[in-house]
Amino acid sequence: MGTFGHEIYDVVGIGFGPSNLSLAIALEEHRANESARPVTAAFFERQPAFGWHRNMLLPSTTMQISFLKDLATFRNPVSRFGFISYLHASGRLAQFVNAQDFFPTRQEFHQYLEWAESSVTDRVTYGSAVTSIRPPQGTPARDAKHLEIEVEDVVSGATRLVKARNVTVSTGLVPRMPQGIERDERVWHSSEFLEKFHRMDAAGLGSVAVVGAGQSAAEITRFLYDTLPHARVSAILPAYGYSVADDTPFANQVFDPGAVDEYYFGTDRAREAFWRYHRNTNYSVVDDEVIRDLYRRSYEEEVRGGRRLYFRNLTRVDQVKRSGDETRVFLRSLLDDGVRELDVDALVFATGYDSPEPSGLLGDLDRYCLRDEAGRHRVGRDYRLVTSPELSCGIYLQGGTEHTHGLTSSLLSNIAIRSGEIADSVIRRRVEHELELERKAALEVARETR
Repeated sequence: MGTFGHEIYDVVGIGFGPSNLSLAIALEEHRANESARPVTAAFFERQPAFGWHRNMLLPSTTMQISFLKDLATFRNPVSRFGFISYLHASGRLAQFVNAQDFFPTRQEFHQYLEWAESSVTDRVTYGSAVTSIRPPQGTPARDAKHLEIEVEDVVSGATRLVKARNVTVSTGLVPRMPQGIERDERVWHSSEFLEKFHRMDAAGLGSVAVVGAGQSAAEITRFLYDTLPHARVSAILPAYGYSVADDTPFANQVFDPGAVDEYYFGTDRAREAFWRYHRNTNYSVVDDEVIRDLYRRSYEEEVRGGRRLYFRNLTRVDQVKRSGDETRVFLRSLLDDGVRELDVDALVFATGYDSPEPSGLLGDLDRYCLRDEAGRHRVGRDYRLVTSPELSCGIYLQGGTEHTHGLTSSLLSNIAIRSGEIADSVIRRRVEHELELERKAALEVARETR
């Protein structure tokens, strides 16, 4: 096992999706604007190249947030890394303005992310998985001035050590599947949809089904219906149809940067109210345009007298049995508790994601991380895990903080502000540490000159 140079980085980022990309940009702009020693950073990403929900870049799908909620603008409106700068560099600024739309396509936003990543790519090592974080060997955590991060090359399996004073964990969300159901070549999660779909012979997909009631489920249902004109498409919904997302101006204030403070410093009763009243801004809801699109297709079938789009409402998947190329789905009705069978050639679960639990990555360090009454990690307002005094190095979370910071914790809406706050925290603590060292050195000099 070798070491990754001899430098101790101020920040090592685990994962390099939009969150840590935004942090890299915030640190880059600090480097450009400050005369003090720049913050050094390195990022490690398991994927072979930058990518963000590539398997959901369906034709004509649009972002659900304004283009102004990009990687930098809310933190620094004149940032050269903003979406408007990307449009200008791409020669499409005038055309985008003429389109009079706040919501770019998902494909264009992905191109923007790739464009921004190209300016900081020298700080990222792809094809690299972080397997553990620990104090230096033989050093108690209370004496550790830095952490050692073990990084494994996903192709060769070779490992190396990287040193850092702070770590930012941004490993993304974990696909959620119903208990007892495994993914394979014909049973997919939405996170792998396009990759798995393009492996199939479209002509052989005569019956497909999509499980879920959220945006991804509705978009995949529409895509399959339009792409497979010969196929029967079933939407399996636990509710009575799709529910519309509340994206009205007052409701959208729940994604404002100031709402994070109100949630973080609010009472338990206030936090409960956030979730009770505003879950319909993001969870298991669908944009009005997509709902109307699907209903229109269903109604046109009624008019024509031919049907291949089925909405199986108030229904859950009980079991999936696979035999060769055959996939049999057992559906339980929530109306009469009856079970019906459905044979499909492909089954897609758009059943959402779970936030990753950082404990496995932290290993023995986790015992220094304090928890609340419910057993969840305590997290500071600056997204730094609250630790016992023995651990002075910083561990920051980019995601998995819904219980402390509210609805925007895993969303793009607050990404620029969140990354800026993490960067500010790292820089402020470094300055405080350096001042403390200077104070101790001055005291030592004073003692020696007495």
